Amino acid sequence: MSPRSPAFMILFIVSLIAAAGNMGLQSVLPAIGRQFQLSDTLVAGAFAISALMWTFASPFWARLSDSLGRKKVILIGMTGFVVSMLGFGLAATSGIEGWLGAIFAFTLMATARTIYGVFGSAAPIASQAYVADRTGPAERTQAMSLLASAQGLGTVIGPVLSPFFILPFVGLAGPMYVFALFGLIVLVIVLRFLPSGEVVRTPSPTGQRGAGAPDVAKGLWRDPRVRDFLLFGLLVTGAQAVNISVLGFHIIDEMAATGLDARAAQPFIGLAMFAGALATLMVQWGLIPLLKLRPPELMRWGAALALVGNLLSIASPGYFGVVVGYAVVSMGVGFARPGFTAGSSLAVGPHEQGAVAGLMMALAGLSFLGPPVAGVALYELREFAPFLGNALLLAGAVVVAWISPALKALAARVDDEAPAPEMAPASQPGPEGNS
Repeated sequence: MSPRSPAFMILFIVSLIAAAGNMGLQSVLPAIGRQFQLSDTLVAGAFAISALMWTFASPFWARLSDSLGRKKVILIGMTGFVVSMLGFGLAATSGIEGWLGAIFAFTLMATARTIYGVFGSAAPIASQAYVADRTGPAERTQAMSLLASAQGLGTVIGPVLSPFFILPFVGLAGPMYVFALFGLIVLVIVLRFLPSGEVVRTPSPTGQRGAGAPDVAKGLWRDPRVRDFLLFGLLVTGAQAVNISVLGFHIIDEMAATGLDARAAQPFIGLAMFAGALATLMVQWGLIPLLKLRPPELMRWGAALALVGNLLSIASPGYFGVVVGYAVVSMGVGFARPGFTAGSSLAVGPHEQGAVAGLMMALAGLSFLGPPVAGVALYELREFAPFLGNALLLAGAVVVAWISPALKALAARVDDEAPAPEMAPASQPGPEGNS
């Protein structure tokens, strides 16, 4: 599957809009919480249920994409995204305008996010499996890097555009309405133009999913081929979730010292998120294809850089320090995410791609389940505390990346592999898929 193909471009747009909407919401959420006069920890905790639903739903969508088909599951996921964003916007508007009490409105907002938690993982899982079905082992690392970069581009667009969508009458809820509209447009594009031809997944002679491979129902997450990738991914994405969740509150407090209120601080939050997302794209579109790093190296570099970024957040106070620390963390995640995603995909057979994609997506739910609540609670206790906690998590990820037998085995296996000559360089941002 060429990254210049129309199908790849459509999947790129799916990931782009989903990431832009989520990061756009994340950029305005702290200001909404402060306007509702709610505790920062309560704001973070109320949305943990969305992450919980994401975690439980991911394996289901992975299995369904194998049986129902990748395109149909992508359509289900995008429908859930549109309903969730629209519902969140309506609930936020009701609270901001005083039509509903703050607690009731916030409860409806959390309900809308729960809808996304149930359905939101469907599209990225099916998209990742769609690409894995159509790429060979030699080209999959770059394909997954391109896949991840779609999300990176979305995280640039969402926070940058959100301040422009804070419109009269709808205020801070404006970005949600706009991204719901974008999601509806993408839904129509997928329905009409994404090829639905499915790759045939032939069962093994034993009737199992693969000879010698564990059935998904028995727990692929326990398989030694992928277990260390999952552990590494959980540590890295958990730390990233803390950074993302704390960022808005941190910047609001930093700008309050200069006399700006939460709404006036919104462009500064967008600028910080833009810097982080730009750092991620620089890694995924520039450094990864330039350096031709394989999954083990991506994981080692990524965890180390993310660790340094959190230490910078402790050592460098003020708005500039916040932005620089977050950008370095984002660089690290830009290396690490395609590393453990591609590594886990390469570690299993073609018949298990849907299952391993589901496990990787479940990490996104797990990482936003407990870590953001703990991180924001630590932030309310001491400003440096969440970054110190992240440093400990990422130190563990560095250790896993260096001593894991599964990573060593993968490194030995892929050392002689060369990228497929027809694979477009990852620095070309045009066509992409979902991550």
